[in-house]
Amino acid sequence: MKTKFFLLAALSFTMAGLAQKTEIKTAVKALKGGDAMAAKTALEGVSGTISGADAKVQSHYYFLRGKTYAELAKKGDDTAFNESVSSFRKVVDIEEKSGKSKYTDETKQRMAAITVDLVNSAVEDNANEKFKEAAEKLYLSYKLTPQDTTYLYYAASSAVNGAHYEQALTYYNELQEIGYDGSGIIYKATNVETGEVEEMDKVQRDLMVKSGTYKDPLDEKSPSKTAEIVKNTALIYGQLGQDDKAIEAYKKARAGNPDDVDLVLQEANLHYKLGDKGKFKTLMAEAAAMAPENADLHYNIGVINMEQGNIAEARASYLKALEINPGYTNAQLNLSTTYVNEGNGLIDEMNSLGNSKKDVARYDELKKQKDDLFVQGATVLEEALKMNPDNQGVLTQLKNIYGAMGDNENFMRLKKLLGE
Repeated sequence: MKTKFFLLAALSFTMAGLAQKTEIKTAVKALKGGDAMAAKTALEGVSGTISGADAKVQSHYYFLRGKTYAELAKKGDDTAFNESVSSFRKVVDIEEKSGKSKYTDETKQRMAAITVDLVNSAVEDNANEKFKEAAEKLYLSYKLTPQDTTYLYYAASSAVNGAHYEQALTYYNELQEIGYDGSGIIYKATNVETGEVEEMDKVQRDLMVKSGTYKDPLDEKSPSKTAEIVKNTALIYGQLGQDDKAIEAYKKARAGNPDDVDLVLQEANLHYKLGDKGKFKTLMAEAAAMAPENADLHYNIGVINMEQGNIAEARASYLKALEINPGYTNAQLNLSTTYVNEGNGLIDEMNSLGNSKKDVARYDELKKQKDDLFVQGATVLEEALKMNPDNQGVLTQLKNIYGAMGDNENFMRLKKLLGE
């Protein structure tokens, strides 16, 4: 009985081996004919028995499987990228353990080619706003070529663009773990024919300059992305409601970048959201002290105060921005809006008043305050028009103010200027 059992076992292994060889040959033929689906079907037919095959058969099987799924990926099957990569990795692993490397060199070449396909596909996905898919492909590109850490950085950026914050957070944390800096040298030269400055790798740039087709070589140092990564990490923690982690991330970011005003502003906004108005005001004052002549900073402080309903503080910031840069159109528009918003804030009380003598007197008082505020808002924009007479935003907002005031003459003047 034992003899028969071993004989049957031997026969079954022989039959499995024959099936493997047959299906592998079928897959080879299908791939040569460009039929990746047929190759996939053939390989699936022996997938359950391949673990019992010898190293030579296994490496051949996974090599063919990697090629098959790579072809399917090229034809639009995004899920095939991972299958192809995992198969090629098995080839390298099997051959390293067996001491034979029949397919290893070509496998590594094909994995490099997959990286190119992944990146190109990710670029297309980003253009089509398929940010999650783009992020996953860029992350896989990074895993294929860990030395190309930029792929991980762009994976995080794609995830952020698609508001996939938890995915982005994973990538940002990994960037910090590997100590990613992102700084480097950008090599540029001027195209003699077009006059355009172009970027390229150093070897190509130097050759082009030597050939005379390019001139004026320029090496530019790209700044470190560390501050951006830590800042985005803090913002994501805040977005996810993990405020304690966000505050810790801001501390870390500011420790490494003490002169980054934007970090101070972002941390201030988080403290305001948490109800700590004292810390908010302290940080805002710190930011203003860091860059007292920065019109954009004062404008942004105004925007944050305006968003929080602090009209007086917002107005003071816009006035400071305009003191530094009198032609700052956005500051003029927002300054005007502070007066309009304050005026609109009186309307509810006006509407709540009755017909008594006291109420009528109060109504007249509030109406005058409202109209005076609207006039102040209009005056700001009339001054803006003197410097920028064709600005559509200024013209439209001014027209709306005059319409709300019932000033038909100026309303029609602005409509004419707008070409309406």
